Amino acid sequence: MIRSINSCSNEWLNVQNSEGGGTFYIDTNKVQQGIAGQVRHNGNYFEVNDGMVWKTLYDGHATVSLTTPAQQALQWAMKQFEKEKELEKLAESNVTVKDAVDSYKNAIAEAEEKLKVVITLAKETA
Repeated sequence: MIRSINSCSNEWLNVQNSEGGGTFYIDTNKVQQGIAGQVRHNGNYFEVNDGMVWKTLYDGHATVSLTTPAQQALQWAMKQFEKEKELEKLAESNVTVKDAVDSYKNAIAEAEEKLKVVITLAKETA
C-alpha cells in the first residue's frame, strides 16, 4: 500500500499531492483484532478504522508531470527523430540524397573523432 505521496520537484519531474489526500494508512502497531480496516459511511464521508480511531478517507490525488525543460527536450528530440526518419525515407528512393546523407554522416563521425583527440590532448596539458 502506498502510505503517502510526497510533493517534490526536480529538473525533470513535478510531483504534487492534493490537500488531505494520499497520506492515509493503517498503523499496524495499533491494530486491535477485528476492527482495523473496517469502512463505514458517516454523513458525507467514508471512514476507515486504523485499529484505534476512525479516519476520514479523502478524495485527494497525486499528479506527476514533466517540467517545462523536460517537455522541451522531448519535443526537440521528437522533431530530430522525425527529421531523420524523413531524410532516411527520401534517401531510400533517391541516390543523390543517399550520397549526401552518407557524406554528412561520415563528416560528423570524422569531426567527432578529431574533437575527442583535441579534448584528450587539452586534458593532458592542463
